Amino acid sequence: MSSSSSELASLKIKLHKSLRQFPDFPTPGVLFEDILPLFSNPVLHEAFIRALELHIHTNYPEGQRPDVVVGLEARGFLFGPSLALRLGAGFVPVRKQGKLPGPTETASYEKEYGADFFQIQADAIKQGQKVLVIDDIVATGGSAAAAGSLVKKLGGVLLGYVFILELDFLKGREKLDAPTYTLLSSQSNGLEKT
Repeated sequence: MSSSSSELASLKIKLHKSLRQFPDFPTPGVLFEDILPLFSNPVLHEAFIRALELHIHTNYPEGQRPDVVVGLEARGFLFGPSLALRLGAGFVPVRKQGKLPGPTETASYEKEYGADFFQIQADAIKQGQKVLVIDDIVATGGSAAAAGSLVKKLGGVLLGYVFILELDFLKGREKLDAPTYTLLSSQSNGLEKT
């Protein structure tokens, strides 16, 4: 095991221990994984960004690393700018419809009770820029897939998706058309502790 692989494994253990779980929130049968402790403690926040950086440096060789990190509203905004800065990349937000000024591109995605829309500023990504899409959790995969489609509409090269956690039982990964990485172990069913 390389020193960076060993460091990443150690960081993952530390980070996973900091998560809090809340059964039956926001509805009965759901085990909510609270990622906010990763941000309230500066040592954990630094460890979290370092873990993401190690993953990217391990899986994307020099010259194939992102030029742009795209963060999904709202939790992708919590760590997207820090990660982008660490990587020497730009940060671009993807927001709910009507929240961004100027010309935008729009993509729809299905939610539990109907469609919703994401937007990106039309000039946010340049033709050929390499892009990594990040968010806190991949559940059904709809919102991440919509963000990926926006990257492509603008001519970006979608390198992949990075999430903190994954709800495996919802099979959202299957909707994503680029390599997908989950930093911490995920739930295989809604109430199984990880």
